[in-house]
Amino acid sequence: MHASRFSTLGPTVALALCSVACDSGGGGETAAGFDDQAVVVDYVDHVIIPTYTQLATRAEALSAAVDALAAGPDPATVAAAREAWLATREPWEQSEAFLFGPVDSNGYDPALDTWPLNEADLNAVLEGTDTLTVAFVESLPESQKGFHTVEYLIFGVDNRKTADAFTERELQYLTAATGEMARIAGLLAKSWTTSVDGRPPYAEVFRTAGEPGNTAYPSLGAAGQEIVQGMIGILDEVANGKIAEPYDNHDPRLVESQFSFNSQVDFQDNIRGVRRAWLGLGPEDSSPAGASLSAFVARRDSTLSARVLAELDAGIAAIAAIPAPFRDAITDDAASGRIEAAQAALRKAQTTIESAVVPLILE
Repeated sequence: MHASRFSTLGPTVALALCSVACDSGGGGETAAGFDDQAVVVDYVDHVIIPTYTQLATRAEALSAAVDALAAGPDPATVAAAREAWLATREPWEQSEAFLFGPVDSNGYDPALDTWPLNEADLNAVLEGTDTLTVAFVESLPESQKGFHTVEYLIFGVDNRKTADAFTERELQYLTAATGEMARIAGLLAKSWTTSVDGRPPYAEVFRTAGEPGNTAYPSLGAAGQEIVQGMIGILDEVANGKIAEPYDNHDPRLVESQFSFNSQVDFQDNIRGVRRAWLGLGPEDSSPAGASLSAFVARRDSTLSARVLAELDAGIAAIAAIPAPFRDAITDDAASGRIEAAQAALRKAQTTIESAVVPLILE
């Protein structure tokens, strides 16, 4: 699910946005329609950093919950590990509205969230004799680690795995895999706030868009386009990838987060991330709203600003209306109308942003 975000965008929008995002780090000359530095600064401080900080904190909690599970598998430790996985999944899915910067260039996205899972090779490792050290598990391909490997091991193939079903090797694998997830999530947060591998914090790169010497974002318009492209990209991916691929093929094996029955929550969190990007909101119990793209647009067209928010909310509601679990709904004729209604709602929001918001950024 991590193909190029330009794969299904309309050609005009893709070309316009690619003038920024297809260059290294999102750079490139652009028109000066967007000129609000406060939006860029607050996007970093109120949306991105709080989300990644929450992700890192929850990934550490997931690792600790799995350590407790490994020390004593019982219904309580299984339930705690599952809750910790779901809690960690939430900020990650919301962050998919801004998959740029280090999460892309440093490979943190595929390291955490490669799908589909390679069940055959994972099971071969579990049935083998290699010592499941942290270093060994870290050396494995990305399709055998991250969110979905952990999901598969703690929820089972049908969300019914019991405490007595965990093998010693599964627990060893889980301990190493969640420890690596916590390490990567920590690096992702630090890559924005402090430094990783001697690089400057990406927060400063993005905050200083348009300042002399900023080759990644030579104008504020470049940063504005980066924000909008992230919103468009995940709307497109949910409607035309995460929902469409399994639904069109009637294949439950293509459904992301199928083992936990969390697919619809994932999809909603993706769009909640777009909503937060639009409003300049941090995650729950985080920083309050700052300057926002919504307010920038409202100063030019208040009706449009309200319309985008209403369409995003409609998309979230339409996803919630699909019968759960999603992996069963895609083969249920009675659910097809709701699935297609959710896709239509997301495409409507995407089209509005492409046709009405992008021109305000580019004007």
